[in-house]
Amino acid sequence: MTLDEKLAQLVGFWVDQGDEVVAPMAGEMASSTAYAEATVHGLGQLTRVYGTRPVDPIERADWLWREQRRLVGETRLGIPALVHEECLTGLAAWQAATFPTPLAWGAAFDPDLVEEMGALIGASMRELGIHQGLAPVLDVIRDPRWGRVDECIAEDPYVVGVIGSAYVRGMQGAGVHATLKHFVGYSGSQAGRNHAPVHAGPREIADVFLPPFEMAVRDGGVRSVMNSYAEIDGMPVAATPAYLTGVLRDEWGFDGTVVSDYFSVAFLQTMHAVARDRGEAAQLALEAGIDVELPTGDAFTAPLAARVRDGQVDEAIVDRAVRRVLTQKEDLGLLDETFETPPAEIDLDSPAHRAVARRLAEESVVLLRNDGVLPLDAPRRVAVVGPNADSAEALMGCYSFANHVLAHHPGVPLGFEIPTLAASLTAALPGAEIAVTRGCDAEGDDRAGFAEAEAAARAADVAIVAVGDRAGLFGRGTVGEGNDVESLELPGVQRELVERIIATGTPVVLVVLSGRPYAIDWALAGEGAAAAALQAFFPGEEGGPAIAGILSGEVSPSGHLPVSLPRSAGAQPYSYLHPVLGGMTDITSADSTPALPFGHGLSYTSFARDGLSVPVSVEAGGTFTATVRVRNTGDRPGADLVQLYARDVHASVTRPVAQLLGFARVELEPGAGATVSLTVPTSRLAFTGREGVRIVEPGAVELWVGPSCAERETETEIQIVGEVHRVASADARLVTVAVER
Repeated sequence: MTLDEKLAQLVGFWVDQGDEVVAPMAGEMASSTAYAEATVHGLGQLTRVYGTRPVDPIERADWLWREQRRLVGETRLGIPALVHEECLTGLAAWQAATFPTPLAWGAAFDPDLVEEMGALIGASMRELGIHQGLAPVLDVIRDPRWGRVDECIAEDPYVVGVIGSAYVRGMQGAGVHATLKHFVGYSGSQAGRNHAPVHAGPREIADVFLPPFEMAVRDGGVRSVMNSYAEIDGMPVAATPAYLTGVLRDEWGFDGTVVSDYFSVAFLQTMHAVARDRGEAAQLALEAGIDVELPTGDAFTAPLAARVRDGQVDEAIVDRAVRRVLTQKEDLGLLDETFETPPAEIDLDSPAHRAVARRLAEESVVLLRNDGVLPLDAPRRVAVVGPNADSAEALMGCYSFANHVLAHHPGVPLGFEIPTLAASLTAALPGAEIAVTRGCDAEGDDRAGFAEAEAAARAADVAIVAVGDRAGLFGRGTVGEGNDVESLELPGVQRELVERIIATGTPVVLVVLSGRPYAIDWALAGEGAAAAALQAFFPGEEGGPAIAGILSGEVSPSGHLPVSLPRSAGAQPYSYLHPVLGGMTDITSADSTPALPFGHGLSYTSFARDGLSVPVSVEAGGTFTATVRVRNTGDRPGADLVQLYARDVHASVTRPVAQLLGFARVELEPGAGATVSLTVPTSRLAFTGREGVRIVEPGAVELWVGPSCAERETETEIQIVGEVHRVASADARLVTVAVER
């Protein structure tokens, strides 16, 4: 291969970019290179063929197959291009299914269902000739003010790793390579601001941010990783070999490809200012371990070629990346593909897609409070109020095709069915008179609709008030990439609307449709509280029917908070994984205690958990089994989330006051019980010791099971004995679960 042919394999090209500004700074970074010129020597990747603008998938597939045949037949080496797309809430393409956002995956605590979803998404992508998906996001939530929280799974690294790895297995089982985002530390940004510096120390990086990625690499077998935009302690990740090579490849044994987040190579010059020009940026990124520049070749083509030819860059580094790229294409079957017959028809939103979307939406809705008003008891008149009451967009996340792309194409239909909450309630309550009124917008200070909303509520037996977010990007919307906030109050005048409706005296069911948790403690307790409150994190195309099913009683809620419900923005950043001094103490007047804790979630039935039992001791580095009995003590079927927590009583460094070790969803009929066994490797209690090495220390560990991290319903203690155990690559990382009924 010539140098130009090698470099051509290390870049993407955004064929449809043009005026479609759907990525950060895309307009400013747009390449002036014509497509024909860019593919003379071949091409590594095609960027978002289906996901940049609304295109008919069959027509676009026909174009793609012809273009691949051209690359095979008209370039010297005949190597096809790898095609990548966004797929965080389903394939981001017109007419494709839109699933719940990752924060809803976390709320469902159901890895098997997420794996099933990943397989469906991957199958759709593979049928359209797509080879790589830019998901899942494995950033651990640290600050809900950050706009990209709706792309994240949870504030617990283990939950993120287990559920993220399930998505990887599902997608890759369908023949599409998943891509972990954003390696590493991205969500720890200063004050929750996108692209802000990260001030995490090496212990926080090792014990909080890295574990989900390690699980997805070692246990999930992921084939691609994307770098973070972040700079950690002044070091941009895109130019840091210690992460992209030292940890990822040398320690974990990752042998796939590392792709750059969009424009992050150029950002080494334009935003981080650690490179003088694009050529130096390319050298820094390539030497650090980035193999492919996305979405275009601003740095890895002519600027990098010049530095190789003048001797500043060793061509062996280029060869290393090219070998990885060609290996990936070979693994995907691209090198033998003839591209003879594009799909003649395809259903991107099949009954199977919708069934999984419905189940995941139902399992993800969290019942925060209920004074008995739910489930609804055949109301005659229902007021459905709020900016999210009759909005399809309010059900979808930032990286849904509708909010990410179609927002730039007003008038283009969504291309799939997505019933609003109001429409779904009308269907679920056929005997009720439904009055729908907006009240106010998601943003702004217009109160003109308040009076109509209050009148509708006064005339009703119950008022469903749907508030929250409108997802978008970079100032368009209230949450999403670039939409960071300083306050965690509901956007605009929504709180005032809720309080006015509550003041009518009609029982109010608050439904929060959002991409982040908001400070709504005022609606959860006290005289001004709502009668009931539900939290739904962008539940997708079947979210309306799912919520309506829960409100009507057809479905019993079973979601649990994957992130603490904050008391205020001033308490951020906050994590339930805090040491003693990270919580409320007698030496500060500021209370960071959340309004509701991690793991909280109510049901229409009740559960009792007792008899937590473990061995007296376990060897450091060994494994122990915890068993607990759970019973459905109510009169309705339901699913309990068994949550096993631990606290390291004394350690050589400060440890969290609570840490989730493992979890299990258990479906139980009224009066039924089950014994749940969780087999726990002591590596779940590992931490980075004083010497910077992850260890398991001997000592006492408190264990408990309860309805959240804050409640010890049944508890015991285990002693870790023996010598300090240094965690090895072969150590187990996953808790296994067995349920005996």
